[in-house]
Amino acid sequence: MLDHLKEDIACVFDRDPAAQSVFEVITTYPGVHAILIHRLSHACWKSGFKWLARFMSFLNRWLTGIEIHPGALIGRRFFIDHGMGVVIGETAVIGDDCTLYHGVTLGGTSWNKGKRHPTLHDGVVIGAGAKVLGPIEIGAGARVGSNSVVLKAVPAGATVVGIPAHIVDGKKKAEQAERHALANKMGFDAYGTSSDMPDPIANAINRMLDHINAQDQQIGLMQKALAERGIDCSNTPVCTLEGCEIADSDAKLAKQEA
Repeated sequence: MLDHLKEDIACVFDRDPAAQSVFEVITTYPGVHAILIHRLSHACWKSGFKWLARFMSFLNRWLTGIEIHPGALIGRRFFIDHGMGVVIGETAVIGDDCTLYHGVTLGGTSWNKGKRHPTLHDGVVIGAGAKVLGPIEIGAGARVGSNSVVLKAVPAGATVVGIPAHIVDGKKKAEQAERHALANKMGFDAYGTSSDMPDPIANAINRMLDHINAQDQQIGLMQKALAERGIDCSNTPVCTLEGCEIADSDAKLAKQEA
């Protein structure tokens, strides 16, 4: 228990640059207090003193604003920053070196007995206000963005954001950048139609932008094929994401006559 407490205090200095001294951490950090009380209540829970464990959990919430069920399994060097409003359910499992910020919920989606809360593997970081719900697994080193709602498993090392949460990767960023470019060229605010928004209108506009972009590509291929067969279609300009290359037909005609 003492070794765990030393590790819990030491990890604060690694993850919170505002920490000044060990005395400050011990006396003013509710996250450290919550973990210490939970380790005691969890020991009571495993020993069969269920009421005492729950009462200690109740006191923990009253003192720190952090509610951790005594049945939850928490690994080493666990850090709760700020902490107010954090809720960790009975069957939650948290690995080593995990970090939670204020307002995080590790909740269940069922009233049935058995495993109903998330499992966080080593090194997971969950941003402020995020909700991770159900008996799902968050892979080692994963990141959950602030205010996200996670309902499905997250692979190791991934970053998820949004409601419901989705994986942020390079492909999605490129797609969204392409949509922004096309939308700006068409003359409206692309940032009002982010794919992160749970809005059917925004989703419809995003699909429309994808369709227009696909049509531009198809027309470009058709023009190229016609040009290879000696058919001049340069007087039918097509706007691409790189810009509108509008041919000056009068200038071309004058050049040909000269």
